[in-house]
Amino acid sequence: MTKIRAAVVGYGNIGKFTIQALEAAPDMEIAGVVRRNLGEKPLELTPYPIVTDIRELGHVDVAILCTPTREVEKYALEFLALGINTVDSFDIHTQITALRRSLNEAAVKAGKVSVISAGWDPGSDSIVRTLLEAAAPKGITYTNFGPGMSMGHTVCVKSKPGVKNALSMTMPKGDGMHRRMVYVELLPGATLEEVAKAVKEDPYFAS
Repeated sequence: MTKIRAAVVGYGNIGKFTIQALEAAPDMEIAGVVRRNLGEKPLELTPYPIVTDIRELGHVDVAILCTPTREVEKYALEFLALGINTVDSFDIHTQITALRRSLNEAAVKAGKVSVISAGWDPGSDSIVRTLLEAAAPKGITYTNFGPGMSMGHTVCVKSKPGVKNALSMTMPKGDGMHRRMVYVELLPGATLEEVAKAVKEDPYFAS
């Protein structure tokens, strides 16, 4: 059986679980991991090459993008131009249409495939909701999230100037409603007011 050679791009929480999923898939082969900084090699990555440029891995069928959402388009466009299929878990709902337009054009031009927003929400949860609405179109359909960490929102807060560390928790309120509890550790000289303003103006939190 010819295996699909997959490169994992980024090695945060999503990257780590992607490695585990690929290791469990009999039809997949891990070509290697692409990281911005090589640093010390994690023990669990001992069997695989770690590079800063995907071209160092030789032939790659698909790049699984485990980067922060806002870096997805940049990497996907680069890899599609190299003739590599891409899969991502882009999760800013209001920007999915624009991403689809951009990556579809690049994928068609390269004769490749780009699967977008294939995480949980949007992603698997979206499919489950659609199936349930088809089965019971007059039912009450909503999803309660949490309590738990939201990776996308946490990464967003960590990117703000003055933030040393952060955690965004999704807390259910019932009836499909939830609220976000955001905790930040500030860098010296930063003020909570400045950081809070930057977070609240970001598309992840603006609504």
